[in-house]
Amino acid sequence: MKQLLLSLSSVAVLHSAFSAQPNVLFINADDLRAPGGIMTKELMKTPNLDRLAERGTTFERAYVQYTVCNPSRSSYLSGLRCEQTGIVNNLTLLREKKPEVVTMPQLFKEAGWRAECYGKIFHLNGKRGSERRNEALDLPKSWHAADAFEPTALGRRMIEQRNMTGGQVEWCWWGMAEGGDDDQQDGQVANAVIDSISRNGGKPWFVGCGFAKPHDPFVAPKKYFDLYPLEKLPIWRDAADITPVGRSAGIGRHFEKFTDQERREFTRSYLAGTSFMDAQLGRVLDVLDEKKLWDTTIVVFLGDHGYHHGERGWWNKNTLFERTCRAPLIIAAPGMKGGQSTRSLVEFIDIFPTLAALGGLKPPAGLAGVDLTPVLRNPATEVKDAAFTLITRGGAESGRRVRTSTHALTRWSDGGSELYDLRHDPEEQHNVASDQPAKVKELEKKLDSLPAWKGS
Repeated sequence: MKQLLLSLSSVAVLHSAFSAQPNVLFINADDLRAPGGIMTKELMKTPNLDRLAERGTTFERAYVQYTVCNPSRSSYLSGLRCEQTGIVNNLTLLREKKPEVVTMPQLFKEAGWRAECYGKIFHLNGKRGSERRNEALDLPKSWHAADAFEPTALGRRMIEQRNMTGGQVEWCWWGMAEGGDDDQQDGQVANAVIDSISRNGGKPWFVGCGFAKPHDPFVAPKKYFDLYPLEKLPIWRDAADITPVGRSAGIGRHFEKFTDQERREFTRSYLAGTSFMDAQLGRVLDVLDEKKLWDTTIVVFLGDHGYHHGERGWWNKNTLFERTCRAPLIIAAPGMKGGQSTRSLVEFIDIFPTLAALGGLKPPAGLAGVDLTPVLRNPATEVKDAAFTLITRGGAESGRRVRTSTHALTRWSDGGSELYDLRHDPEEQHNVASDQPAKVKELEKKLDSLPAWKGS
């Protein structure tokens, strides 16, 4: 009888939440890393992100399932690990591998929410302007309406610009753009999102807001570069006794040639893009203020993966270190306390079941994540003891990382292992796998619990 009462109580809670039909504003900043290393909260000027954090819960230990755009997005939008989606590159669309998958926005759309997306939520590279554009946007399955944007002719004109590799790496350049915010993609995304929220009025909606920055090319209006005087920017220096590890061939050799000038320019342009994105975020948050929507709207803000800024000589993503596996995640929900942070380990696959629970919806069967609502209610709550990330590097080479509260273990498909004791080595500079074989064996058991992956 007690069990029956508990079940009825759970149903009542779900029904109550569903009746409220909260709006969902889902915001993604492309390639935005979490604070750490030289990228301190004091250095990164993000007043609007700070403003959102005051209304929500900041997850200080949130981990992506892949450290490249499309695999990461395909994972958290489907609620499945990359081992389950089979997507480990930037070219394969989610529905090419999983045609019948019910995505996060699709769940809300089919339950009666108005679903619209502006900018990059699903991965779009290489698909704009082609006959596959709607497929890349996942129209019409995930959204009623969706659009992506390009800089205007004025916004493509640069006041000043430079390729930091002398033209050897095409994407590795920065530019101070002419024009204003609306001449860039993110300004146009903000406009479209604001219009969508305003048009939908009292109807429940799920709006995707996909900002393009701070992703390369590192272009923003000049005023955002002016926020960061070049000569005052710090430079990351690895420890002299850092344990060497393998690095992706190709662009790494160009990073090795960086002078302190290039290092500071790279950092400055990334920060300029971050502050530019933050300003557009502020415009979107203003609408929630003006229309008094905070009591009826769930806001999720995340970066799709992290990014290196000189750590281990790397200036990109696609590694299994903390700097790329950990990414920003803030969730603000009606009825939940704001201005709090948690060190509970969470994964991005947890976002889907969390939003389903907050919206009073039954999630699709077989999701890999867990509901984070208990953490929103009490940030000291722990919902899992490990987080996992996968990467592949050509052919059958792959690596898997498990991160616990104290250690991180990476196991490569060639049998190599890296173990980092994060209590004493938060920047993962000293591989202690040979010194702690028992810990390696313990964490390998956790990796063995994952779905199978070829080459692992």
